[in-house]
Amino acid sequence: MSRLRTKGWVMPVSFVLALLLALIPLPELLLPARPYWLALVLAYWVIETPDKVGLGFAFCIGLLADVMFGGILGEQALRLVVMAFILQRFRARIRFFPLSQQALAMGGLLFNDRVIDAAIHLLVGEPMLPWSYWVAPLLGMALWLPLYVLLDAVRLGKRGR
Repeated sequence: MSRLRTKGWVMPVSFVLALLLALIPLPELLLPARPYWLALVLAYWVIETPDKVGLGFAFCIGLLADVMFGGILGEQALRLVVMAFILQRFRARIRFFPLSQQALAMGGLLFNDRVIDAAIHLLVGEPMLPWSYWVAPLLGMALWLPLYVLLDAVRLGKRGR
């Protein structure tokens, strides 16, 4: 099946769902382990359709997320632009990794995202993040395989047989 045949509604719906998943209230104990859904979805689209999703798109969706979640304006925009830049730079390699190695690469990117987030909090004088906050990149790494397979199947119109 040709990868050129894509459904135009899948990308916007996936970003809306990622934003909604980030808004779901969780118990206080689970909040630090919440996966960064927006980064995972952005990573998929940067890898698969770099002509449609780039640094400008990452910046805009990050600003939208900043406004929706009420955090530091520009924080998520910066984090997503850095992730998109790294993914664009190494896209040719990452795209052809087996999914298990892609998951490891995503874990590294999500860990880098947490480092940037911690640095931003340190710079603006907010309290340091708890140690449980560093569990989320591991969870995001574990979710990469099912998310990638699901988005690929929906985007390409594959059916389970």
